[in-house]
Amino acid sequence: MKVGILGTRGVPNAYGGFEQFAQYLSYGLAEKGHEVFVYNSSEHPYQEKQWGKVNIIHCKDWEGKIGTAGQFIYDYNCIRDARKRNFDILLQLGYTSNSIWHWLWPKQSINIVNMDGLEWKRSKYNKPTQHFLQRAEHWAAQHADLLIADSVGIQDYLTAKYQKSSVFIPYGAEIPGSYSPSVIEQYHVDVNKYFLLIARMEPENNIETIIKGYLLSKHSYPLIVVGNPGNKFGQYLKDNYGNPQVRFAGAIYDTNIINNLRHYAHLYFHGHSVGGTNPSLLEAMACECNIAAHDNTFNKAILQKDAQYFSDPEQVAHIITIKTDPGILAQHKQRNVEKIKTSYNWKKIIDDYEQVFFKALQTTAAPR
Repeated sequence: MKVGILGTRGVPNAYGGFEQFAQYLSYGLAEKGHEVFVYNSSEHPYQEKQWGKVNIIHCKDWEGKIGTAGQFIYDYNCIRDARKRNFDILLQLGYTSNSIWHWLWPKQSINIVNMDGLEWKRSKYNKPTQHFLQRAEHWAAQHADLLIADSVGIQDYLTAKYQKSSVFIPYGAEIPGSYSPSVIEQYHVDVNKYFLLIARMEPENNIETIIKGYLLSKHSYPLIVVGNPGNKFGQYLKDNYGNPQVRFAGAIYDTNIINNLRHYAHLYFHGHSVGGTNPSLLEAMACECNIAAHDNTFNKAILQKDAQYFSDPEQVAHIITIKTDPGILAQHKQRNVEKIKTSYNWKKIIDDYEQVFFKALQTTAAPR
């Protein structure tokens, strides 16, 4: 089977979310013997034509020079190239800057779109951009041969809004092999004596809600906030709340450090409220975190009863100050790790995608 994957900056992962997913999926499918091609930005630090058994196609990306408009040109270049590759499957990760080119999608391929989250709900976008993203979502939903939803919540949304069925396949996570308290010493914290929040500095990740709740609690343990504060909202948070107790650690890209910080935290806050299965939540589950999550459909579909939930600062403060039975918390951690082993492991996700591709080849009425 010949598979093309576009919609990311490329592999190996040097950026985040979809790039990490593309890395695992492309590698796994190639190991199974499939001919896999991943589209990489011309700006990607990896410039080879092969990554393991994965073929790399570099396409010109102008985002670094002209900003967001460059994403549309990059996707246009990728799609134009895909038209001459004769892929059996063209998997498009997300839709924000490629569904506008739906009329150029290769007719000889089965076009499958992973619909990501509700991008148009993100508060960082102004009203015209949000309107465009709704249109982009509509184009993807209407013109794809097959839709993939990474959460049950997104699957339900696609059914309700577009009367379109989709296949539910989430993301995966790896369970770390070991931990060491010495790794976190550089952050001047003690094991099980700090709170942790990891997120992009965006309002919909409820960072301010969590910080306000933490301050309301007047707890002595510090709150460590991990994420790049370089944007306007991040700078606002740092200017207004940064102090010896609320510690902005910046972005941390070392997986070993992040996993150890998660594992040894007294409580891990997950404030994401827009989107489907969030990779950082799965990683927290894999690290045996005691989790407090924003109360929404997406988080509850994954965590179920194995977390505490909040929607305002008062509830955050209550979770911090309440004395929870350690035995119950241990059960939450154990069940969340078991979910990673059984439902959110990469082998299963790769197998599920492979089966969806095979079935699509058998049943989709795309011209071949």
